[in-house]
Amino acid sequence: MLRNLRIDVATWLSLLLLPVWQVSAQSIASELYTPMAGTCPEGFEVVRMAGPIGNQTLSSSEAAYVEARRSQVIPEAWKTYLANVEATDVTLPSYVSSILNGSSSQTPNFGIATSGGGYRAAIFGAGVLNALDGRNATSNNAGLGGLLQAATYLAGLSGGAWFVTSLAQANFPTIQELAFGYPDPTVANDTWGSWNADYSLYAPSSDPLTDVDYLLDVFDELKGKYHAGYVVTLADYWARVLARHFVNGTFSSNFYDESYAHGAGVLWSGVAETESFATYTMPFPIAVSDLSAPGENRSNIISGDYVPLSNPLFEFNVYEMGSYDPMLSAFTPTKYLGTRNNSVCITNYDQSAFVAASSSELFNALNITDELTSEFGPELRLLDSLLPEAGIELDVASWPNAFFGIAPDTFIDSDQYDLNLVDGGEDGENIPLQPLLVQAREVDTILAIDASSDEDNFADGSAMIATQDRVMMLAPAYSFPPVPTTASEFTTQNLTTRPTFFGCNTTANETTPLVIYLANGGPPHNGEAPLTNTSTYQVSYSSSELQAMLDQIFIISTQGYPAESSETTDPEWPACLACAVVDRARERAGEARSGVCETCFDRYCWDGSTLGL
Repeated sequence: MLRNLRIDVATWLSLLLLPVWQVSAQSIASELYTPMAGTCPEGFEVVRMAGPIGNQTLSSSEAAYVEARRSQVIPEAWKTYLANVEATDVTLPSYVSSILNGSSSQTPNFGIATSGGGYRAAIFGAGVLNALDGRNATSNNAGLGGLLQAATYLAGLSGGAWFVTSLAQANFPTIQELAFGYPDPTVANDTWGSWNADYSLYAPSSDPLTDVDYLLDVFDELKGKYHAGYVVTLADYWARVLARHFVNGTFSSNFYDESYAHGAGVLWSGVAETESFATYTMPFPIAVSDLSAPGENRSNIISGDYVPLSNPLFEFNVYEMGSYDPMLSAFTPTKYLGTRNNSVCITNYDQSAFVAASSSELFNALNITDELTSEFGPELRLLDSLLPEAGIELDVASWPNAFFGIAPDTFIDSDQYDLNLVDGGEDGENIPLQPLLVQAREVDTILAIDASSDEDNFADGSAMIATQDRVMMLAPAYSFPPVPTTASEFTTQNLTTRPTFFGCNTTANETTPLVIYLANGGPPHNGEAPLTNTSTYQVSYSSSELQAMLDQIFIISTQGYPAESSETTDPEWPACLACAVVDRARERAGEARSGVCETCFDRYCWDGSTLGL
């Protein structure tokens, strides 16, 4: 990591200013970040058991949202998408048109998963979705626009969760509006600013004194939660930092102004109150975290990673937090996260920024590699001196364990008072595919966006391999199509530098989705120098750099896999993508692949070859 030279100055000044900090009045952000206790609603249950494998259920609220979206919004979205594909003048088989225009009895159930990888991943995921957004005329002209509007689910992890949570809580703006903000915005706590990407996540100012004030303000915002008796860790500091970039209420004009809340009080459950969610016009959003647990089976850790594949994954959706993994299969209401029983209910714990921070909490990994003290020494010392807590792990995101006593024979944290959550990619599954593999969700086609940093800050397919390994470990809970077993198979076959379809020959009866893999695996085919392989630890981007990356990602998203090596784009790519999106519905309808879809699948499907590797 590259840190600002303010560190030594910040440490010294933090001690100098400590008495002033201790007697300062509580800020509005501190008040709004503090959880609150009250009487639970009548009939409240802190835990919903999701059922056994093969018979799991969604929450009634999620089921209602998905049903409404699929009946009221998605049919027209498919028609719009179909019109954009047909405008590229590639003749589609009749079954593709009938499935997308609603005349077939079968329709796709499409989900999108966007990976971790810091700001690079947030930008890459945003760039891909920009290319699929029907509100973008350039995307429509490219034949891909409208596919975003047809998605049922959108899952993000780590940097991908920064993107997904910011998009959802900001009322589903366009990608340009999300990254750069609206023209002439109203500066207020409940309005969207922008990603403020030109302000560093570590040291936002070039002035060390300003950075000291900023750091003390951030820690001041944690006082209310701390004095209310809740665990405060570095993840809370991280949440308050991320809030100034990925939650409503922060603009360039008020970045350092503590009279604003800077995203405090903006709740993940509150997404349900946005207009886009209330009208079912956004895909159902999900963020993913890993569990770090005492007694975990560390023999199941992939070399170079930090969390065993056998640990349960936790998801945060708008209505519930929990895990569909067979060792737990239980959920607790998102609105009442922090609650431990059925009588005293906690609210205000599910801060949108804290969800994003929990999905991107890498402090434990830095601690393992002895980088935590060197990189975040001032923050650690401030936390320990200003908000001292005995016996607390400071390098994790702490959530009160609503599942205490649940599934004691299988759930590793059944006897733990708190859940320690960390970055969702720490087990190697850096693409949040697991929520979309839940059988109760019936997702049949997944776009897997991979912006991992494996080689030269490009992806090499390792995240897909980790998901394959975990699915095999937890069988028959999930089903996943075969993928290569080594990263060298991915890269040697150029599966990361072009869109690749996995599961082309897997029957729908096995509930295995078709996966469309689109990786940040190299520069565009047109010869442009790569702009998208920035470091995970690059924590600020100028507006021009951010726009240049989005522009190049648009090219990567729309170029496809040309049939001829002399070509830089595949004119059939929009049609090929449509063929993949409808393929499981085609199979259920009893149709045979034909026309351009046959040739597309010959070109885009992984054939199972390992090339002797």
